[in-house]
Amino acid sequence: MGKSVKEKIDLTVEWLREQVEQAGAKGLAVGISGGVDSALTAFLIKRAFPQNSLGIIMPCESDPKDIEDALKVAAASQIEFIRIDLTEIYATLMKNIFSQLEDYKIGNKKIAMANTKARLRMSTIYAICNYLNFLVVGTDNAAEIYTGYFTKYGDGGVDIMPLANLTKREVRAWAREIGVPEEIILKAPSAGLWPNQTDEGEMGTTYDIIDDFLEGNKVPAKDFEIIEKLHRRSEHKRKLPSSPPKY
Repeated sequence: MGKSVKEKIDLTVEWLREQVEQAGAKGLAVGISGGVDSALTAFLIKRAFPQNSLGIIMPCESDPKDIEDALKVAAASQIEFIRIDLTEIYATLMKNIFSQLEDYKIGNKKIAMANTKARLRMSTIYAICNYLNFLVVGTDNAAEIYTGYFTKYGDGGVDIMPLANLTKREVRAWAREIGVPEEIILKAPSAGLWPNQTDEGEMGTTYDIIDDFLEGNKVPAKDFEIIEKLHRRSEHKRKLPSSPPKY
């Protein structure tokens, strides 16, 4: 008989404590976005380190509802948190970057801006964790890792990933067990990279279908092709940078 959700949560909490001890660190921190993945992670690290866990809310041209939801997660988990507004810094950075690219007529401004937003958040979390000697805790789940639905050196730039083996439906089940507010669990997944952006809209398939695929169940041919294409295109995100052989 398999382990219950509660047992798996308890084991993960113990694993988090082991990771901190092995690293010679003092605690754990996570960026809280207002979505279910970061919410579950906040609850887990708070349980692992009641006195040495930190949530970091980083608005960056963000939807006010996401900020509101992030604050709800912080309150529900009772995790200590700080809020750092990156909007002005981000706007200045992008203005300076694009002012130097005016001679380049062709470029993907939308993706450049979205990924820089994720990487600015990563740099902010690492600055805080370096100061505190905390580990940066990632929030990516199995579906996101397989499809590469994360920003390289952005939300993918972390020290440990406690949700890496969980499908999205398992994330929701764990979230219910641990006490994440239901409205957060049911919220449409979004990285908040641009207005009205959703994960599933950007990927072209749904988390339920990706979960079925990861569990070995048959999925529609169209979705199978999308998932495998996403996986192939994002292979570089899941390994160290390539280097030539030693000549």
